[in-house]
Amino acid sequence: MGNLKIISHSEEPFMNREEAGRLLADELREYEDRNPVVLGIPRGGVIVAGEIARILHAELDVVLSRKLGAPGNPELAIGAISEDGTLFLDEDLRRRLSPHNEFAIYVEDEREKQYTMIAESLGRFRSVRPKVPLKGRTVIITDDGIATGSTMQASIWTVRREAPEKIIAAVPVGSIEALERTSLEADETVVLKAPPIFYAVGQFYEYFTQTGDEEVIAALRESADKTHRP
Repeated sequence: MGNLKIISHSEEPFMNREEAGRLLADELREYEDRNPVVLGIPRGGVIVAGEIARILHAELDVVLSRKLGAPGNPELAIGAISEDGTLFLDEDLRRRLSPHNEFAIYVEDEREKQYTMIAESLGRFRSVRPKVPLKGRTVIITDDGIATGSTMQASIWTVRREAPEKIIAAVPVGSIEALERTSLEADETVVLKAPPIFYAVGQFYEYFTQTGDEEVIAALRESADKTHRP
């Protein structure tokens, strides 16, 4: 289990994702000199990640993974699939949930469905930001918040397969239960606010508009331009 760092239990909302990202970056200053990679979970998480990357002078990228939900309980992650099609299954959960041969068929159907969703984003995002190699790097994974933690869990599983030096899960806000689950997977988990009453991520933002692909592409393009600038 990694370290779980909770800054406060405040219920006060952030103004927007940009403010949340700036405040979160202040808590991650120790990684500024470690050449980190900041990975945003599309779409809203990329706005938070963009602010962190800017302040820490880090590379920005997206983590294009999708969770595989359990039969009858899609919020329970039994595995993840990465953008290159690599499948990861939680072996403990698989043993408990696969008493019949139908499970293999279910996993293949779920894998195909989730990878189709990844493929829709691959062409748009990777045309402006080729994937950043993560082996041996300090990786900060972020989103605009975590409610169940399953998407963050899938992202950590995917990134872990690339053998980074360290994985930090950092979010502006999250439920206590989700943060505890996340801390079992990440090397370190940092959260600005873990309010005692949590219904949805959006309740902790004054402005929580839907983030479009255009905003994600703009953030990736800006980061790529800075990386290649002499």
